[in-house]
Amino acid sequence: MITSYLKERRSWILLIIILQGITLFIAAIDPTIPFRSSLYIVFISLIVFTIFFITRYRKETSFYQSLHNWDKTYDLATIESAESPFEKIVEEGMTLQTKQYTKNISENRQSVEQEKDDLMSWIHDVKTPLTAMHLKLERIEDSTLKSQLMYEWLRIHLLLDRQLHQKRIPFVHNDLYMETVQLESLIHREIRDLQSWCIQKGIGFDISIDVPSITSDAKWLSFIVRQLLTNALKYSEASEITIQSFIEDDLVKLAIKDQGRGIDAKDMPRIFDKGFTSTIDHDNSSSTGMGLYLTKRVADVMHIHIDVQSKPGKGTTFTLTFPNKNEFLSITDM
Repeated sequence: MITSYLKERRSWILLIIILQGITLFIAAIDPTIPFRSSLYIVFISLIVFTIFFITRYRKETSFYQSLHNWDKTYDLATIESAESPFEKIVEEGMTLQTKQYTKNISENRQSVEQEKDDLMSWIHDVKTPLTAMHLKLERIEDSTLKSQLMYEWLRIHLLLDRQLHQKRIPFVHNDLYMETVQLESLIHREIRDLQSWCIQKGIGFDISIDVPSITSDAKWLSFIVRQLLTNALKYSEASEITIQSFIEDDLVKLAIKDQGRGIDAKDMPRIFDKGFTSTIDHDNSSSTGMGLYLTKRVADVMHIHIDVQSKPGKGTTFTLTFPNKNEFLSITDM
């Protein structure tokens, strides 16, 4: 701050030095003016100026020092009150701008909240005719046509479900409810919902549940499993998906392994990035790059670690590692 202050006041400092220099110059060329007396006056003047400079430095920089240390939030309480006219101009401008920004943020937040509420309301409204459509599709006698229509219905249902959960994710902390979850029934329920897709692609399942239950949030765990299963189904053809639960290093793990196309090594660090799609099949318009991104966001909140192992052409294994007791307590305290 002292360097900035010296730069700010360099013209004043230069003026004082020039004036003192002029005084000594006049005393030197004018024999009627004692030079030693003039030198004494200049010396005293410089001492007074130095004391004045130090005093003013502390007074004039306190306001700007508080600005420098300001945490750049919209709270101006930590900034010292302005005293000089120029400081008051700065303070007034900052106050008006902060009020305007706060007002704009509030209006934007309300607008976003309204759009979110409208979208969630629309999704719930759409689910009603979708349910009715599903009941009507069940009555179709032509098995081929029925399978095709059920697959398209399922795609719409999954897209709406993901959109609904995506809007809820920012508030997932408030929505968590930890309980004992039966893994086998949860997995079977998700597979049953994906049945039409599995039949169309010739996908079977090999399920081995060594750990029957865990403590977690059933709704959000279902969302994670659903995203991993749909991801496995999307990139697999006429093969088998293996699902296992087991204990390793005193932690419960759930592994979902497919025999699909796999993930290229260069893509592995980015698979959980928002909007990222595979570089192997980059022209696939059905890939949105949101499924794994949303899965990772929910898993992080629930302290579930996701490990991925994959080889191109040989399939991919997603392994969920559930939190231990201490981590579980930290989740329930949120």
